[in-house]
Amino acid sequence: MPRPVTAGLDGSSESRAAAEWAAREAKLRGLPLTLVHVWEPVPDPLMRAPLLGIETQQHWTERIPREAAEGLRLRHPGVEVTAEHLVGRPAEVLLEAAEDAELLALGSRALGGVGGFLVGSVSLAVVARAVRPVILVRAGEQAADEHEMDPVGIPSAAAPFRPVVLGLDTRRPGASLIGFAFEEAARRSAALYVVHGWNPPFGSGADAVAGNDPSGEYAREQALELSEVLGVWRQKYPAVEVVERSRTGPAAPLLVDASREASLVLVGRRIRRNPLGARIGSVTHAVLRHATAPVAVVAHE
Repeated sequence: MPRPVTAGLDGSSESRAAAEWAAREAKLRGLPLTLVHVWEPVPDPLMRAPLLGIETQQHWTERIPREAAEGLRLRHPGVEVTAEHLVGRPAEVLLEAAEDAELLALGSRALGGVGGFLVGSVSLAVVARAVRPVILVRAGEQAADEHEMDPVGIPSAAAPFRPVVLGLDTRRPGASLIGFAFEEAARRSAALYVVHGWNPPFGSGADAVAGNDPSGEYAREQALELSEVLGVWRQKYPAVEVVERSRTGPAAPLLVDASREASLVLVGRRIRRNPLGARIGSVTHAVLRHATAPVAVVAHE
């Protein structure tokens, strides 16, 4: 039985956007879509309050996924949509759901006036621990946002997809991350932009003043290293156009800038097996907060 594309749903605008994205992804993959709505029981005193009685809670918690599923079936004909209403702590329930899914889509909302996005504690907990890919989708994300303009300059989901952007650390490239990026680009018939940020070697500034700038040679080495990492993947996916962007500077700003013209941004999370537990790296965390396109976080060794 194929794994479904799964989306977490709580009735918010950001979770509805994630569900719509998941439906589009399910259609691209030819997979079913599962909506997971989690209800976390409230303390007994609140349960007995007139407006939060068990009948009221049951009505609303069952209505949200049922109506969402009905709408998705209408808007995405051909996609098999099921809805699950589960009880427990949201992060724990969603992590369990992700284990049986091809990927899990969750929502994040904009921070008004700050130029970034708020990734809630539940989403962060899931991203930090999920073994399957997790995609964060912004409230208001539309299908047309992931496509190029049509010939007359109007946003259209019928136009070609914008590029898929992959942030890659050539020291720890992660086969699962690279493979996921190539697959996503291939499904969309989109170009794959691979972004690699690096810092100049220590002391290169002083050497440049003296007329000997090792950073130029270092830049060539970094570009060559990126090409070598991608070589086998280019052969495996010959139809995918690959654009290599090896640039000096921190990776996060480069990826955030590239996200403005992307249909999807992919970043990695290293699987850590130590007493400190799971964590999200600084680059991934920054991209989750500031990228303007949906962001996929792929765990890898």
